[in-house]
Amino acid sequence: MAERKPIESWLTDMDGVLIHEGVPIPGADAFIKKLRESGKPFLVLTNNSIYTARDLQARLTRMGLEVPVDNIWTSALATAKFLDDQRPGGTAYVIGEAGLTTALHDIGYVLTDHAPDYVVLGETRTYSFEAMTKAVRLINGGARFICTNPDETGPSTEGPLPATGAVAALITKATGKRPYFAGKPNPLMMRTGLNAIGAHSETSAMIGDRMDTDVLAGLEAGMETFLVLTGLTTRADIDRHPFRPSNVVDSIADLVDRV
Repeated sequence: MAERKPIESWLTDMDGVLIHEGVPIPGADAFIKKLRESGKPFLVLTNNSIYTARDLQARLTRMGLEVPVDNIWTSALATAKFLDDQRPGGTAYVIGEAGLTTALHDIGYVLTDHAPDYVVLGETRTYSFEAMTKAVRLINGGARFICTNPDETGPSTEGPLPATGAVAALITKATGKRPYFAGKPNPLMMRTGLNAIGAHSETSAMIGDRMDTDVLAGLEAGMETFLVLTGLTTRADIDRHPFRPSNVVDSIADLVDRV
């Protein structure tokens, strides 16, 4: 294998890497502090489209992790960037929360249920049958189907909840139309994020706790990948996939000295 260039910029997933169930993972504060002191470009990523970057900044600050707003990249922001490139000033019917609606407003999109260019499905705490029915009818009427991310379930204190990917499957079954997913593992989310901080994939690394989203997205974007074992993936899980991370470490604490 050809030797990679030194890492000059870092992308890291949030849940399972920096925090777990609202608590910082040991070493996360030291890693973020070292990144900020180094001056190297970095991004904290999440496939969750519920929150705005400002919401997430406040949430992380309460946990003692000082991450500037401009260093947070969500699937909602990646989706908005994609739509702005594809059809500037378009229209969309949105199922989602403030993270997604704010991102679309900020690029000049009009949110409407009258013959929209797109139906955009994101994460929400309250998926309604009425909204899903409207989405099905609009897609059947010609609207293009976009989803922020393919995650089929999300965590809660009571157990897994149906998430965007599961609702997308319902709409696909009803319409026969598959959505375009903008979030991980689509390398589009990584590349738009890298562009936002002026970084290049050949000198960038992706840190994540999931093989099927974080590692796959980093790999397909041409980045060095680090799998941490503080989230959903165990060492035994790695060989179940047809691809491997560049590196496996116990936690983010093991990467502080790599910055």
